[in-house]
Amino acid sequence: MFGRAPKKSDNTKYYEILGVSKNASQDDLKKAYKKAAIKNHPDKGGDSEKFKELAQAYEVLGDPEKRQLYDDYGEDAVNDPGMGGGGGGDPFAAFFRGGGFPGGGHGQRQRQRRGEDVVHTLKVSLEELYSGISKKLSLSRTVLCSKCKGKGSKSGATIKCSGCKGSGKKVTVRQIGPGMVHQMEHPCNDCNGIGESVNAKDRCPSCKGKKVVSEKKVLEVHVEKGMHNGQKIKFSGQADEAPDTNTGDIVIVLQQKDHAMFKTKGTDDLFIEHTLSLAEALCGFQFIITHLDGRQLLIKSQPGEIIKPDQYKAIDDEGMPIYQRPFMNGKLYIHFTVNFPNSLTSEQCKAFEAVLPPRIAVQMTDMKLDKCEETTLHDVNNIEEEMKRKQAQAQKEAYDDDDDNMPDGAQRVQCAQQ
Repeated sequence: MFGRAPKKSDNTKYYEILGVSKNASQDDLKKAYKKAAIKNHPDKGGDSEKFKELAQAYEVLGDPEKRQLYDDYGEDAVNDPGMGGGGGGDPFAAFFRGGGFPGGGHGQRQRQRRGEDVVHTLKVSLEELYSGISKKLSLSRTVLCSKCKGKGSKSGATIKCSGCKGSGKKVTVRQIGPGMVHQMEHPCNDCNGIGESVNAKDRCPSCKGKKVVSEKKVLEVHVEKGMHNGQKIKFSGQADEAPDTNTGDIVIVLQQKDHAMFKTKGTDDLFIEHTLSLAEALCGFQFIITHLDGRQLLIKSQPGEIIKPDQYKAIDDEGMPIYQRPFMNGKLYIHFTVNFPNSLTSEQCKAFEAVLPPRIAVQMTDMKLDKCEETTLHDVNNIEEEMKRKQAQAQKEAYDDDDDNMPDGAQRVQCAQQ
């Protein structure tokens, strides 16, 4: 049933917002909207309110049915659900995702599926993450055929795909065990998941009826200062195009290369290892490191300062830049190890004893020494010793398990060795 026609209201406002006349063609509307939307897009520093007005105006005028309703009865009519209005969405996003414009010129509305995102890995050095860099990445993707405008044929006529019976999907069944099967659903490779194909005689010579062609695309990837390993950079609506599909995104995942000196450990701090001689640890040191941006840093101890083995020191503001806060940096941590000499001569021992605090004196009498058993220390490999202990423990636990599993009253009999 049709309701009563609404009172006619202003039907020029949307044309004025887009800056076109009421006689403008659909192509003129598209061009005007695209130009104004790019200029006013909030991501590019534009006026967000103006952008919303443009989207609302083109949502109506970009759809021939809504435009006619607007021309006849004004803004109130297109906002009345009973008159077929009240639509929503973002026509700007649809335009740049390859999803077409509201109405699409076909006089029918259907929900478009979203294409899959395409993920690529980009290897970057720690220096590049520290200073920032732009890299060009060459990719191959599919786009709608420009010759047939994604129809696959000259006339636009299609037939139901025989491979998937029009569903656009196929099911692969794989046996994974006795009486067990695994089903996997995937897009039909005959029709690229569209569900329809083109008659051989009517196929577009450019895309051979596939509706899409392959093209090379070069993306300029801006790696900002302070980005981390695994961080993602998204290019919206730049993935593979397909008919009646909102194009997915290209996602670039940063993969940090190993560095010979610096480590990040997933934070804004940097870590380095440095080994000191015993003389440096006790009497002072200084050394130079080359930072990730090429600067030379002089690292030195304070007079009289002693560095202990496994000790950490930190330098403020010499770590990684903090992402999107380019004037702030984390810390640079230095982990010190002390390289002790393997042995000392008697003269060196006397020299050390002369300057070091005295040893704790232990009163030993000849009678006490006679009652002591003398021992000999030897070097050990901690890793090998730990492995031997674990093996012995595992054997003991296995032996105990065997005892627990023996029948009641049974006794373990060991063979006597001759």
